Amino acid sequence: MSNFQQAEQFDAPPQPARPRAIVYCEANFGLIDGKTANGLVRNSGKYQIVSVIDSLLAGQDTGMVLDGISNGIVLHRDLDEAMAAAKQTPDLLIVGVAPTNGLLSLTEREVLLQAMSRGLGIINGLHEFLNDDPEFAAAAAINNVEISDVRRPRAKVDLRMFSGAILNVTCPRIAVLGTDGAIGKRTTATVLTRVLNEAGVSAVLVGTGQTSLIQGARYGAALDAVPAQFVTGELEAEVVRAFENESPDVIIIEGQGALSHPTYLSSTAVLRGSRPSAVILQHAPGRTTISDYPAFPMPTPLSEVNLIETFADTKVIGLTINHEGMTDSEVTAAITLYELELGVPATDVLTRPTERLLEMVFDTFPDLKQRPSIATA
Repeated sequence: MSNFQQAEQFDAPPQPARPRAIVYCEANFGLIDGKTANGLVRNSGKYQIVSVIDSLLAGQDTGMVLDGISNGIVLHRDLDEAMAAAKQTPDLLIVGVAPTNGLLSLTEREVLLQAMSRGLGIINGLHEFLNDDPEFAAAAAINNVEISDVRRPRAKVDLRMFSGAILNVTCPRIAVLGTDGAIGKRTTATVLTRVLNEAGVSAVLVGTGQTSLIQGARYGAALDAVPAQFVTGELEAEVVRAFENESPDVIIIEGQGALSHPTYLSSTAVLRGSRPSAVILQHAPGRTTISDYPAFPMPTPLSEVNLIETFADTKVIGLTINHEGMTDSEVTAAITLYELELGVPATDVLTRPTERLLEMVFDTFPDLKQRPSIATA
């Protein structure tokens, strides 16, 4: 299995008899705002993805579009075509787009309502909670289907404040942060979790966004939907829960946005709530401006490292590269450049061997490398 095909493997094996799902990603598959769909076709431990809707790429293989490797999940023009092509009737339609405003367009509403009329439940990761919409609530009742609003936080009476319990988590915690949104933090976090487990180190992922929760992360919360007063407490509680339930050697925390980003504040909650022992930084050298904000130039890795290490009591231990818009030789040159500039290992988790990721961790936490299961391997 290639790095691409393994890229989004979680630490738990897929469950049998997963619900079959079509992913809606019109005009966005393979792009930044299609990150939920992109992640789901690479791996979904919770749902069996049968096809993706994007009329601009109809007929193509999703794996070929993303990674140049066929995965058998085909893109279709519309819901009718996707339903007709399915070998078995799908159970669900997943909203695979993740626009900056987190809201549905009128066209998207019509597609979702059409899906419900055909007996499909809805998995919705947007900020717009469809169970609160009278039209969607009525459609769910009439068609006897369910809507799951993945981003909906707990009821306010159940939300958790930061308590300091994170100080009782004795294993290393590594956060994967970035220089921009939709830059590959979740992919790197899941790859890191997988390769650590394969190396005999018990690693658990704590998700912080809707895509990782839809994929099947066992621990986590959609931080950008949690009221600010509770956001660090919700993440702290999930990290503590993972530690107490799993007794892992290390916990990996998926990052959100970027500490320097003008819009997203979730990175501050990741740093405060999980108090990471170390950070791996994700960067896209091919981007010149922040996604969706062309007036704002991309930060450099060095400037982001300085910001992170000033803001929190932690250390950046490695850099991972998003190779969008880059040739292979440009990726190699970037890795060399950043290793010299930052003094830490650098790699591209999708196109380079994953040993470099392990090096980042073992150089920083040598006790993990000395575990019996590794030393005798």
